[in-house]
Amino acid sequence: MAPFGKIYSYPGNVRVQRIQAVAALSGLEVVMDPDFVMRETNRTPEFLAKFPLGKVPAFEGADGFCMAEGQAICRYIADSGNNSAQLLGADARTRAKVEEWACFAEQEITAHIIPPMLMTMFKFIPFDEARFNQCAADLERALKRVDVALQQGQKFLMGGDKITLADVMVAGVLLLAGKFLMDREMREKAAPNVERYLKGLMEIPEMKGAFGEIELCESRLKA
Repeated sequence: MAPFGKIYSYPGNVRVQRIQAVAALSGLEVVMDPDFVMRETNRTPEFLAKFPLGKVPAFEGADGFCMAEGQAICRYIADSGNNSAQLLGADARTRAKVEEWACFAEQEITAHIIPPMLMTMFKFIPFDEARFNQCAADLERALKRVDVALQQGQKFLMGGDKITLADVMVAGVLLLAGKFLMDREMREKAAPNVERYLKGLMEIPEMKGAFGEIELCESRLKA
């Protein structure tokens, strides 16, 4: 069977890993474009004709359908596969709650881990201790919200016994945060259930195939 579509992006992009996890859970093959070069391919007239802002990840379907924005791509793929009711919800309220978690992942987790990541892992911007500490505090606040959903021993954010898009979106960025900012002290203080939750998700073959081995730092990385 031909791939459902392809993704344009640089290697190691967590938004791509989430897309790959959703595709696998949906029974769809989504491949990476092997010729993509960041800041070159996405600045060509041909690329910009399909994706006007030149952002990645960008998705091009086998049928020519094109779209950008990682969250939207995940939803589209989940809605296109054979597992949409499980991943997105079978009724309006469940779908709305799944979308709420997806928005939460971007606005309350991703937004607060990117500045520290740029300061410490990539050193793209100067280290700003005040901003770093504020981002860490904001992440801790978000972790407490996640922990509330897991306090009764739940394996998944939406309850039940099956993974949904909510888990893919939230866990994806928590796995990234765990590499450099969400250290042991933060996990034990703010969200004692999160480590169990993440390790449980990584037992799902489609999740492990997309994200690899779990890495949780002992101490947060600083410049």
